[in-house]
Amino acid sequence: MELISPIDLMFLLAESREHPMHVGGLQLFEPPEGAGLEFIRDIHAAMLTHEDVQPTFRKHPGELFGGIANVAWSFDRDIDLEYHLRRSALPSPGRVRELLELASRLHGSLLDRHRPLWETHLVEGLNDGRFAVYTKVHHALLDGVSAMKLIRRALSEDPLDSDVRAPWSMPPRPRTKDKQSSSALGDLVRLTGSLAAFGPSAVTLARGALLEQQLTLPFGAPKTMFNVPIGGARRCAAQSWPLKRIVAIKEATGFTVNDVVLAMCAGALRAYLIEQDALPDRPLIAMVPVNLRTEDDASSGGNMVGTILCSLATDLDDPAKRLDAIHASISGNKEVFSQLPRLQQLALSAFNIAQLGLAMLPGLGSAAQPPFNIVISNVPGSREPLYWRGARLEGNYPLSIALDGQALNITLSNNADNLDFGLVGCRRSIPHLQRLLGQLEDSLVALEEAVGV
Repeated sequence: MELISPIDLMFLLAESREHPMHVGGLQLFEPPEGAGLEFIRDIHAAMLTHEDVQPTFRKHPGELFGGIANVAWSFDRDIDLEYHLRRSALPSPGRVRELLELASRLHGSLLDRHRPLWETHLVEGLNDGRFAVYTKVHHALLDGVSAMKLIRRALSEDPLDSDVRAPWSMPPRPRTKDKQSSSALGDLVRLTGSLAAFGPSAVTLARGALLEQQLTLPFGAPKTMFNVPIGGARRCAAQSWPLKRIVAIKEATGFTVNDVVLAMCAGALRAYLIEQDALPDRPLIAMVPVNLRTEDDASSGGNMVGTILCSLATDLDDPAKRLDAIHASISGNKEVFSQLPRLQQLALSAFNIAQLGLAMLPGLGSAAQPPFNIVISNVPGSREPLYWRGARLEGNYPLSIALDGQALNITLSNNADNLDFGLVGCRRSIPHLQRLLGQLEDSLVALEEAVGV
């Protein structure tokens, strides 16, 4: 057995029926020309032959001394792949709507803790001949970025590659010496040290930034219909947009792709809240993960990710002014953030998200002021088209976690020439989630018209 690290333990202890703590993904494939009815059956059979399951996909919480739970991982020697890999068919008429309804039900159900904490579902029956794969993995095993990288490794850039690789059998890539010496416990120790490093100089800088450059800090967000205790059922929505449309706005304004994406989301959220008669007077605040890597880090391993808060300017009706305000907010915050030493950047990031942990405690979720209103995250994907036994990956939609106080999550990833959006909401708290897809399109059109592209 292997002791569970404090970070992994956090995700296990936070889980309840109302708070499934897995990350997921929905992939949509176009079969190759000439593929018959047996194509998915053959993929399913080929995947079942991958019995060399890697340790990450063998573990689940075990017990020590006959009853102490959530202390150590238990590793199953024999994996029941027919349980973890499932084949499903959609009901008639087999639209994307039925696919998303199935994904919503799967994403809202808990993983069985007596078995390794993952599932993969092959889904056929789409009326246009495509098929889908829904996968979920407990956050205690993998985070969303790691899961996305693993899925990408199981695919190929060669449409003629006939191999069927399974993510659970992909061996880990060789690690550098620096990576081998790191651990989750070590990361936690270093983070604790960074909190101590968030001392007078950083406080002075943050105070000056707040007064002079308007650094966005937690707890300035209005309370909205998104910031409520949640139930256990989920609703998922997904759609792709051509990356060239976002790039055209970027080039017309001189801003970044992320600025445009945030403005696209802001316009959609404003329209959705107006429709629900729930738009607050103050602008919504988004938490945005950012890359902390510098040129000096180019050859180093590991991830350097921080969190920055950004005003979404949802109080502004004009899409061009809203985009300008978002650019000013995120770029100003990045500028201030970049002036902090690395440890203090991590400390401020931890401070930004600390309230999410408190919100999981009974009685605090509804009383606490939200540190921000929504997480909008961009997970790196592939720049090249990907294939699976010749089937082209048409959509790769990340599906993340909803929490008490954060009933809606927007995550996106680039997939060749597209940006693929995955939306996850509490089914009770976020009615008609699918309407946000149309509102995202309307928001993008309004941005295009506003900047003249």
